[in-house]
Amino acid sequence: MHNLQIQLNRDADIPVTEQISTAIGASIRNGRLYSGARLPSWRDLSVQLGVARGTVRVAYERLIDEQLIVSRGAAGTFVAPQLSVVNDTDTSGLRGPLPGFFTHPFSQSPLIFQMGVPAQDVFPSKLWHRLTSAASSQAAIGGSVSYPDPRGELALRTEIAGYLSVARGLSCSPAQVIITNGYTGALGLIIHALGLKDHTAWVEEPGYPLTRIALSMAGLKPVAVNVDEQGLCVSDGIAQAPDASLAVVTAGQQAPLGMTLSLSRRHQLLDWAEQTGSWIIEDDYLSELQLSGRAAPALASLDRSGRVIHLGSFSKTISPSLRMGFIVLPVDHTNHFADVAAALAPASSIVTQLALTEFIRKGHYLRHLRRMKRTYRNRLDALRQTLQLAHTTDAMAGLALLLRLPEGVDDTAIVRQAATLNLAPMPLSVWYSKPNSAQTGLLLGITNLPEEGLDICCDQLKQLVELNI
Repeated sequence: MHNLQIQLNRDADIPVTEQISTAIGASIRNGRLYSGARLPSWRDLSVQLGVARGTVRVAYERLIDEQLIVSRGAAGTFVAPQLSVVNDTDTSGLRGPLPGFFTHPFSQSPLIFQMGVPAQDVFPSKLWHRLTSAASSQAAIGGSVSYPDPRGELALRTEIAGYLSVARGLSCSPAQVIITNGYTGALGLIIHALGLKDHTAWVEEPGYPLTRIALSMAGLKPVAVNVDEQGLCVSDGIAQAPDASLAVVTAGQQAPLGMTLSLSRRHQLLDWAEQTGSWIIEDDYLSELQLSGRAAPALASLDRSGRVIHLGSFSKTISPSLRMGFIVLPVDHTNHFADVAAALAPASSIVTQLALTEFIRKGHYLRHLRRMKRTYRNRLDALRQTLQLAHTTDAMAGLALLLRLPEGVDDTAIVRQAATLNLAPMPLSVWYSKPNSAQTGLLLGITNLPEEGLDICCDQLKQLVELNI
């Protein structure tokens, strides 16, 4: 019972029985113990507090008399329903995390045009249910009671290493793979392990806003480096911050514009990292989920000096609710990262790891990717045909359509207005860190478009755009 806080003072004049009943009563009245919460048994609480069982029994009887708790015989003792809760803590100023970034409610179905969420109707729910049920039984019946490997289950790391070899051209050992809590968990682990506080980091301009936020929170100084049709302009980064210790790049499919980092730029970036002893984080957020052509091999596959940390996630390909990502490390730094993972960021959810292992091992993952690609191509074509607007280009490797807006148009205002219609385009301007150079536009996610009513949604969006131009 984590919310039951009892501190006994045996030197006080107040009897121990009264101290127990007063502490429990206070927890109930201020809401730390909610209605219906199960209290420890007399025996368990007496052992915990180091008092006689009779002392706890008398304390419970007092609380029953006060109608704060109820006894249900063998079922246990529970907090009684309360008419009101007295809580003197002012929580009116509390809000959700990062309100400027997470603009949509958590744990709700995705809205039309929302980015970053895979197609809900393509996800193999029944198959996943079977896999998680089997994994849950395996973990409960055959699982060990010892601490799990903080790097993640070896079987899953083995499957990921095999997948990367085939799909991303990246040859690595399972020992080089560490399972993380999604992208943010991976980024946090990397930042902790590298210890680059007060150092400078290159980030793409435009680039993923959460990356800039995370680096700044960790004490790094992000420097925005322009991208062009070949991806990150390495020469621009060198000119702005030659002493940078880190570069974060989306080499496979630049987020959000979608271009692939060219081979010449890849070698230029790797040469810079080798010569300066700097690090490169390769954010491979879409894996091989690219709608046209074949995805370029991972940047890490070209790394010969051990400066690239490859970061992957299953959020865009399976579901962000898994909170499952991974990093692939250079061999010489694997032990250090494993130590940091064990101390600060161990892998979680053994059940999800076991289910994901079987999902990959039995070929379901690759079949799922192929099905997603077919579905997304059709939805992208449908959006192009229905929207019928000039100044649109593919973005996010085809998983979004970028509608560029005239200079001076407030894309964030359009997004706020669209939210009232349950539409969720994303403003392009927030991907820029330099307000004076930010371009405006709307990123329209194609993953969860409706088969019926898309024309109505597009008409509503076009009307909003016309009203703001």
